[in-house]
Amino acid sequence: MKRYRVVQLDFDTRATVLDMEIGEDWEEPIKEMHRTNHSNIRAGIIFEFGAKESARKLADFMALGPAPFSVLAFHNKFFQQVRDAFVLGAYYPALTAACALGERILNHLVLTLRGSFRATDEFKKVAKKESFDDWKITIGVLRTWGVLLPGAAEAFERLRVIRHRVIHFSPATETNDRSFALDAIRQLSGVIEGQFSGRGPLPWFMHDVPGVTFVRKSFEEDAFVRAVVLPSCRLVGPLHEMRYEGGRLVVHDQHDYDNREVTDEDFARMAAERSTATNPEREVDQP
Repeated sequence: MKRYRVVQLDFDTRATVLDMEIGEDWEEPIKEMHRTNHSNIRAGIIFEFGAKESARKLADFMALGPAPFSVLAFHNKFFQQVRDAFVLGAYYPALTAACALGERILNHLVLTLRGSFRATDEFKKVAKKESFDDWKITIGVLRTWGVLLPGAAEAFERLRVIRHRVIHFSPATETNDRSFALDAIRQLSGVIEGQFSGRGPLPWFMHDVPGVTFVRKSFEEDAFVRAVVLPSCRLVGPLHEMRYEGGRLVVHDQHDYDNREVTDEDFARMAAERSTATNPEREVDQP
C-alpha cells in the first residue's frame, strides 16, 4: 500500500525570485510582498558574501541561476562550495572544483553500484580500482548499466571536454576563467538536475500528484534509486500528512492501511483525494 516520498531536498531558488519581474496586473499587496522579498534576498546575499564588490557578487549569483532541486547525496556540500567560490570571484578554483566534483560523482556512483552489476562484462573494467580518472570508461559503464539517464550523461560528456581543457595547459583559461567556470557549473547543474533531482520527469518518480514526489513501486529495487534516492525518502501511506515542526518537515502517518498492493495510479489518486479533502484551496501538500 505504501510508497516512498521524497522529503529531504537541497535547493536555492533565490536567483529565481530576484529575476522575477513585478507584473502590472498584480495586486498592490502582492507587489509589496515581492519588493520586500527581493530586498531581503539581496541583503542576505551581501551579508553572506560580503559588501566589497557586492554589485559584481550579486551579478555572479544571478548568472548561476537557481541551484537545482536535489535529493541529499554525496555532491550537495561540495556543489554549494563550487557555487560560493564563483560568487566570491574565485573563478579558477570554481572551475577546477566543478570538474573535480564531476569526477568524484562518477567515481562514487561506480564504487557504490558496481556490486549490483557483477554479472555484466563492464564489471571487469571497474572491479579492482578504487578510483577512476578516465571519464569515457566510467560514463560508458554507467550508461551501459542503465544508471545514467541520457540528459545527465550528455552533461557529463560536456563537462569532460571542459575538464580536458582545464587540466591541459591553455593560455585561454587565464582570460576566460569566468566563462569557463560558469559553463562548467551549468553542466554540473545539468548532471544534478538530470540524475539527482528530487522532483520532475525522472523515470522513477510518479507524476500523477503535482507538488509531491513519490517513487514508483517498480523502481524501489533499482540499484541507483535504492542507494541514492530512497535515503532521502520516507515510506508513507496515501493518508499521511507533512507538518512543519521545529523548522523542518515531519511525517505524520498513524493510519492503519489494508495489507494489500495498489497500483501507482491508485495510490496517487488516493493521495490526491486526501490532500484535496484536507486542503480544499490547493490540490496537494507542497514538499
